[in-house]
Amino acid sequence: MKRLKGGGALPPKPTWIQLTKGLLGGFFGILTLTVLNHTTGVPWLMAPFGATCVILFAAPQSPLAQPRNVIVGHLLTASVGLAMLYGVGNESWMIALAVGLAIMLMQACRAVHPPAGANPLVIMLAGTQVVGIDYLFTPVLAGSVALVTIAAVINNLGEPHHWPVYWHGIKRG
Repeated sequence: MKRLKGGGALPPKPTWIQLTKGLLGGFFGILTLTVLNHTTGVPWLMAPFGATCVILFAAPQSPLAQPRNVIVGHLLTASVGLAMLYGVGNESWMIALAVGLAIMLMQACRAVHPPAGANPLVIMLAGTQVVGIDYLFTPVLAGSVALVTIAAVINNLGEPHHWPVYWHGIKRG
């Protein structure tokens, strides 16, 4: 029980600029995807993108918020979900296995992005009548690239922070 005690300090209180970036990033990120969804008739939005916005705009310096992690993480996990759905089905144990495999694959590829862990769930629960292979392109790839683009603008406003910390694994600096 001693290990569960905790006792560390809270993270530093965010500045008004950081709070504003969170608000604007979440708002414009999801608004952009929603508008594109309605105007193109193609799906640009999926539930895990809400959590992606939290990481991109509230913790932009985190390794989990870097473009490589966001884009590759979403692509890997959606691929696992689609492969499992079309390869073996969507029974309970298969859904659980898909999430486990997705986590393992993100770790192995050094592209961990926690919101992407929901992709196999979204895909497998939706089923083959709703989700096809094109789901990898829209909303997964197109939506994650759009959010990263918006993050590149929002996260470089107002403070001397540079975002991203890295694109392809080569640190700036």
